Amino acid sequence: MARPFDRFIVLAEMRTGSNFLEENLNAIPGITCHGEAFNPHFIGRKDRSEYLGVTLAQRDADPFALWSRIEETSPGIAGFRFFHDHDPRVLDRALADPRCAKIVLTRNPVESYVSLKIARETGQWKLGDARRRKAATVDFDAAEFEAHLAALQAFQLLILRTLQTSGQTAFYIAYEDVGDLAVINGLAAWLGVEGRLDAVADGIKKQNPEPLADKVTDPAAMEAALARVDRFDLSRTPNFEPRRGAALPGSMASPGAPLLFLPVRCGPEAQVAAWLAALAGPAQDGGQGGGGQGGGLLTGFTQKTLRQWMRAQHGWRTFTVVRHPLARAHAAFVDRILSGACGEVRAVLRRAYKLDLPPPERVMKAMDRDAYRETFLGFLRFLKGNVVGQTGVRIDAGWASQAAVIDGYAQVVPPDFILREDSLARGLAFLASEVGITAPPPPAAQPGVFAAPFALADIADAELEAAARDAYRRDYDRFGFQDWRPPAG
Repeated sequence: MARPFDRFIVLAEMRTGSNFLEENLNAIPGITCHGEAFNPHFIGRKDRSEYLGVTLAQRDADPFALWSRIEETSPGIAGFRFFHDHDPRVLDRALADPRCAKIVLTRNPVESYVSLKIARETGQWKLGDARRRKAATVDFDAAEFEAHLAALQAFQLLILRTLQTSGQTAFYIAYEDVGDLAVINGLAAWLGVEGRLDAVADGIKKQNPEPLADKVTDPAAMEAALARVDRFDLSRTPNFEPRRGAALPGSMASPGAPLLFLPVRCGPEAQVAAWLAALAGPAQDGGQGGGGQGGGLLTGFTQKTLRQWMRAQHGWRTFTVVRHPLARAHAAFVDRILSGACGEVRAVLRRAYKLDLPPPERVMKAMDRDAYRETFLGFLRFLKGNVVGQTGVRIDAGWASQAAVIDGYAQVVPPDFILREDSLARGLAFLASEVGITAPPPPAAQPGVFAAPFALADIADAELEAAARDAYRRDYDRFGFQDWRPPAG
């Protein structure tokens, strides 16, 4: 039967037992592991600058020349060890290649961090004779450990994501399993070689066999620092919201300034559009004006026309504006639901969610304050499920989370600046200074497309705020929104 793989990569980190794993692999007939072949500082082993006839400079210029030499000169299946800071070009090719076996070696990150500190302190990175062991106790630096942990997690998530999206799998092996004969022979079987070990290699000894608390100068401080680490990511805001594309046709550029506005629906779109239009007059200080082209905004962009616009501009900037989630939900409620603009959603809200929604022409007379507030609260509760795709109703752009809308834009053109409605005048003034123009202050907030019987300030309370947080937890977390307050003045 044909061997399932042509090559392999050991995806590991420093102090995870990769040297010991390599020694075991090299003891199996038909397997050759070539060390850290793509370490940026050496080839294969520390202080080596040439390997298999390939110099360090040649490898850096073309890493795949060395990879080819590794395969050409090795009987059976060949591979190498790879850490997160090795040549990313090699990682990209290895992860994309289904004929390249992925062996993922992991270790408790606290153990690997302390072991790394000890190795740096003693200068001893590998131990063959226990009599020559150098011992040390080290300080546990909480910030340094968290950076170590973040790097490990990012690397592991990249591996996992790539394997999932390409339909591949890996052989996962823990530090404690490297000395398990049955596991090593199982790895050989998975790689498709016939060779097996009768006993694990004994050329490398465990360097620091003491309990973890004995390896650090202040175990209590280490425990206190680790208590702050959210090991299970309990504080993460889950994101089940469907991804959105870049809504480029709705973006706006001013002929009078190299500024592209990426609007979030049911935000202060009209106000910002009016400000942009005011820039489209005669050229202003800095020579960025539109040459008297008038107030017409450039809209209806496609990816092609957007690229053309960007190439024609000098020092362009992109921006968007976020609104408080409660205020934005209220704007969506008024402009999209009460107005009847989203008729099919409105019908579902009446039928399935039992919201008291009178016909648009009767809203002003038919809804008192309590009825209005209760209906808006019902809409917020609907949004909690709708925004994350738990209802059969489409997620309208007017109430999709602002985080999702901006992420959609970022696939094509990430915003340089995310301004906030409550400080819009300062934000726009700064933006104008970035492109060398003197800009007018923004006009007053524009009224919505539908007249509501009550303003948000008339009904806002803690229950509505809590419902908005439930629906838009991601927006509150990402943009740091506090409880809504009526605008000053």
